[in-house]
Amino acid sequence: MGSFSIWHWVIVLVVVVLVFGTKKLGNIGADLGKAVKGFKDGVKVNEEEGAKKAELNDKQDSSTVIEAETKDRSNA
Repeated sequence: MGSFSIWHWVIVLVVVVLVFGTKKLGNIGADLGKAVKGFKDGVKVNEEEGAKKAELNDKQDSSTVIEAETKDRSNA
Protein backbone atom coordinates (compact mmCIF):
# COMPACT_ATOMS: atom_id res chain seq x y z
CA MET A 1 0.00 0.00 0.00
CA GLY A 2 2.89 2.41 0.72
CA SER A 3 4.69 2.00 -2.62
CA PHE A 4 3.52 3.26 -5.97
CA SER A 5 3.78 1.25 -9.15
CA ILE A 6 4.93 2.62 -12.49
CA TRP A 7 1.31 3.03 -13.56
CA HIS A 8 0.64 5.44 -10.69
CA TRP A 9 3.55 7.63 -11.81
CA VAL A 10 2.42 7.52 -15.46
CA ILE A 11 -1.06 8.70 -14.48
CA VAL A 12 0.41 11.50 -12.34
CA LEU A 13 2.64 12.58 -15.23
CA VAL A 14 -0.30 12.63 -17.66
CA VAL A 15 -2.38 14.73 -15.25
CA VAL A 16 0.49 17.20 -14.75
CA VAL A 17 0.97 17.57 -18.52
CA LEU A 18 -2.77 18.08 -19.00
CA VAL A 19 -2.96 20.71 -16.26
CA PHE A 20 0.15 22.71 -17.09
CA GLY A 21 0.76 21.91 -20.75
CA THR A 22 4.07 21.08 -22.36
CA LYS A 23 5.01 24.69 -23.12
CA LYS A 24 4.63 25.83 -19.53
CA LEU A 25 6.55 22.79 -18.28
CA GLY A 26 9.35 23.64 -20.73
CA ASN A 27 9.45 27.20 -19.44
CA ILE A 28 9.62 25.96 -15.86
CA GLY A 29 12.53 23.70 -16.82
CA ALA A 30 14.37 26.55 -18.53
CA ASP A 31 13.82 28.86 -15.55
CA LEU A 32 15.06 26.18 -13.19
CA GLY A 33 18.17 25.70 -15.34
CA LYS A 34 18.90 29.44 -15.28
CA ALA A 35 18.47 29.52 -11.52
CA VAL A 36 20.90 26.63 -11.02
CA LYS A 37 23.44 28.27 -13.37
CA GLY A 38 23.13 31.57 -11.51
CA PHE A 39 23.64 29.80 -8.19
CA LYS A 40 26.77 28.02 -9.47
CA ASP A 41 28.18 31.29 -10.83
CA GLY A 42 27.53 33.00 -7.50
CA VAL A 43 29.29 30.25 -5.58
CA LYS A 44 32.22 30.36 -7.99
CA VAL A 45 32.61 34.15 -7.57
CA ASN A 46 32.52 33.82 -3.78
CA GLU A 47 35.16 31.07 -3.86
CA GLU A 48 37.42 33.21 -6.07
CA GLU A 49 37.04 36.22 -3.76
CA GLY A 50 37.80 34.02 -0.75
CA ALA A 51 40.92 32.67 -2.44
CA LYS A 52 42.10 36.19 -3.24
CA LYS A 53 41.54 37.33 0.34
CA ALA A 54 43.37 34.28 1.70
CA GLU A 55 46.30 34.94 -0.64
CA LEU A 56 46.43 38.58 0.43
CA ASN A 57 46.36 37.57 4.11
CA ASP A 58 49.18 35.07 3.52
CA LYS A 59 51.29 37.80 1.91
CA GLN A 60 50.65 40.16 4.79
CA ASP A 61 51.41 37.50 7.41
CA SER A 62 54.73 36.60 5.76
CA SER A 63 56.03 40.17 5.79
CA THR A 64 59.02 40.82 8.06
CA VAL A 65 58.89 43.46 10.77
CA ILE A 66 62.18 44.91 11.95
CA GLU A 67 62.15 46.65 15.28
CA ALA A 68 64.90 49.10 16.20
CA GLU A 69 65.66 51.75 18.77
CA THR A 70 67.14 55.12 17.90
CA LYS A 71 69.33 57.33 20.01
CA ASP A 72 69.04 61.08 20.09
CA ARG A 73 72.45 62.69 19.37
CA SER A 74 71.40 66.22 20.17
CA ASN A 75 71.87 65.65 23.94
CA ALA A 76 75.32 64.18 23.60
